[in-house]
Amino acid sequence: MKYSGFVLSVLLFLAGTAFAGVLALDSPDKNITISVDIAENIRYAVAWRGQEVIRPSEISLLLDRERHLGDQPRLQKSRRAAIDRMLEPVVRQKSARIRDHYNEMVLDFKGGYSLIFRAYDNGVAWRWVTRLPGRVKVLYEQAVFDFAADHTLYFGEEPSFYSHQERHYLPVRLKEVTSARQAVAPVLIDGGEGPRVLISEADLCDYPGLWFTGSDQRPTSLVGRFPHFCLTDTVTSDRDVKPLTRAPWIAETAGTRSYPWRLLVIAGRDADIVSNSLVYQLSQPEKIADPSWIKPGKVAWDWWNALNIYGVDFKAGLNTATYKHYIDFAAEYGIEYVILDEGWYQLGDVLSVHPEIKMDELLAHARERNVGIILWVTWKSLLDKLEPALDRFAQWGVKGIKVDFMQRDDQWMVTYYWRIAEEAARRHLLVDFHGAYKPAGLERAWPNVLTREGVKGLENVKWSREVTPEHDVTLAFTRMAVGPMDYTPGAMVNATPDQFQPVFEMPMSMSTRCHQMAMYVVYESPLQMLADSPSRYRREEECTRFIAGVPAVWDESLVLEARIADYLLLARRSGGIWYAGAMTDGTGRELVLDLSFLPVGSYTMTLFSDGPNAGRAAMDYTSTTRLVTAGERIPLKLAPGGGAAARFEPAVE
Repeated sequence: MKYSGFVLSVLLFLAGTAFAGVLALDSPDKNITISVDIAENIRYAVAWRGQEVIRPSEISLLLDRERHLGDQPRLQKSRRAAIDRMLEPVVRQKSARIRDHYNEMVLDFKGGYSLIFRAYDNGVAWRWVTRLPGRVKVLYEQAVFDFAADHTLYFGEEPSFYSHQERHYLPVRLKEVTSARQAVAPVLIDGGEGPRVLISEADLCDYPGLWFTGSDQRPTSLVGRFPHFCLTDTVTSDRDVKPLTRAPWIAETAGTRSYPWRLLVIAGRDADIVSNSLVYQLSQPEKIADPSWIKPGKVAWDWWNALNIYGVDFKAGLNTATYKHYIDFAAEYGIEYVILDEGWYQLGDVLSVHPEIKMDELLAHARERNVGIILWVTWKSLLDKLEPALDRFAQWGVKGIKVDFMQRDDQWMVTYYWRIAEEAARRHLLVDFHGAYKPAGLERAWPNVLTREGVKGLENVKWSREVTPEHDVTLAFTRMAVGPMDYTPGAMVNATPDQFQPVFEMPMSMSTRCHQMAMYVVYESPLQMLADSPSRYRREEECTRFIAGVPAVWDESLVLEARIADYLLLARRSGGIWYAGAMTDGTGRELVLDLSFLPVGSYTMTLFSDGPNAGRAAMDYTSTTRLVTAGERIPLKLAPGGGAAARFEPAVE
């Protein structure tokens, strides 16, 4: 990461240590104010354009040996800074440059602790910092979000901390969420006439993940909840390690450290939730000195389509010939990687290759065709033989690993993610985490971690009816708003809700063809999958050429129109080529793609849109190629569960 800009700091020393009162911090544009009330405890409040969003809400940190940070606080010193700089991500998920512009207030308290507050034009954040000797146990972190009114909340409800974090974001009212209900981060509050607020965390390291529950005492509040440290567990398979007993603390950690940021994205428009980059901005800078080996790209994936290829002269399955076929397909369409998913090794031992797979021959075939290989592993099997396995993968010339089934975000498991990221980086291996918690900063610190799951993605259509067009659209405003999302799009068999059936071996999508194609522009994942079979893709040559050519990273992104859970229309640029993508829920819509985002000039537009019969035959689409000029308005008619995808290349004169 590179950055440039200026830092203006002001230091305010307070006479004595008995300060009590309210300190305010404004965003650079003055639209957001965070107020900190220091009295018998510490409370913060947030206002947007003069409107109360978060009422005074208590925050504290309870440590062992009866140390209650925030109880009877005695402020010693206050420091302020104004920061305005440009960040240049190693992996440019949304854009090549991000403006990091905020005002900061640091409050130092007697007892060896501080609170840092930041106010951005699109949100606020705070974190604890401690300067204590030795090790400490964190018994409880109090993080309350007391909203000024009852609003619709998009709540990824979970029954247990043992979870893949793959849920629907259910629209419920704040008052409906009691202390008996809990959800993963992020959560999204639709403020109606007021702002939308997305709550999550950043720089999660050596600490448990943030969850949410309701409050029985304050019915419009959300309260932070954290999985306690796991003391004992039980191994029930090669991938399932379930906690049995937990400690009375949530973390045991260094006494001198910074804790994760608690952040609120605050947006006046639905579109601004999608375009935010606060998790990235608040996380640790890159730790890889020379990241030039990190190559985002597309992946031909075997597991979703169950290795179902046809029209070939060999029997498809877990064998060398099948994977050579995937490699040839990837090379033909310019796809950078192929994943060998479950089955390439004999489960339980990552050093024991399936007898029908000749790994040396397969890897040589991939090298000849300039296609990288990524290997799937369960996290426990990898851990059992971590160094010899990663050393072997590096010796083979493998490009990355897909680590699966963690299903936890307690302190130990969060630390495991960081360990895998570092060990993989030492061997120049990319990482894709599945069965994973949401992004919370690791992808910036270790940019070899290109993507992760933690989303109810397309794999669910193999066994359920839960992945609906509305769910697909909602993800852009919830899970995707905190970081890269390995949803695994690309179904070439498409069905309406009435026609859809879950079929494990021959899956389909509950959406139109163009809805699936639009995901390659709309969904952010620097390691983006093509989930369907090479045989199906070859039968759909025109569509496949388009999606295989959509970049996996972007120089610029613009959200043009958006409404939470209903529809989304955006444009992205890579080099001099622009793309546009539109998705709708189960309701058909007419949108207008305004080409004012294009620089002045003429462009060759290639547009894929729902066909006139897509509402009854979801695979129906039309493709159009014609000249357009900047500023034209292109009508888009989206079928129920539909979409559109377009590419704009400067016209050759």
